Amino acid sequence: MTRRARGWTIAALVAAVAVLVGSVAWAIGGGLSAGTSTSQVAPWQGRDASGSSADLPGTVVDVVAMDMGGRGMMGNRRWGMGTMRLRPDRADVPAGTVTLRLDNVGTVDHELVVLPLPAGQQVGRRTVGPDGTVDESASLGEASATDAAGAGDGIAPGASGWVTLDLRPGRYELVCNIEGHYAAGMYALLVVT
Repeated sequence: MTRRARGWTIAALVAAVAVLVGSVAWAIGGGLSAGTSTSQVAPWQGRDASGSSADLPGTVVDVVAMDMGGRGMMGNRRWGMGTMRLRPDRADVPAGTVTLRLDNVGTVDHELVVLPLPAGQQVGRRTVGPDGTVDESASLGEASATDAAGAGDGIAPGASGWVTLDLRPGRYELVCNIEGHYAAGMYALLVVT
């Protein structure tokens, strides 16, 4: 290969990486602004035929689960890297009845598990076990059934699931506890006041 051809090849690779990094940054950081509701992202998911969430009890928190194309784009298969996110439409809610609805806009199954967050602990700091999951024995509930309430086998891409809980004041960590997803960035803070 000539020196000039090598230069063009390198330039093309640099441009491709720049586009990929920009796309990832947009999807994670800017693709959904803080004021964007998940209903604006995927208005048909987890709603009745009219798009209403009026049938869900309590304060409704819409959470978007997103990934960058499944296992091939997750990064290191041993769960050390990745680009997956849980994005709640609000950071705090009043104590009482709260319904958490997960809209899966990704390409693989996801779930939402609600875990109490001990004083002083930050989100994303739980120990990941050899199976790629965190301990969820203290779980208050989960949304992991496709287009239904409660536990299941994971919410399929393009679908929703929800869980309704009575939450006391405190800090909670919302996690996707499917193998490797927590380590890839699928956690968020919810403060109940």
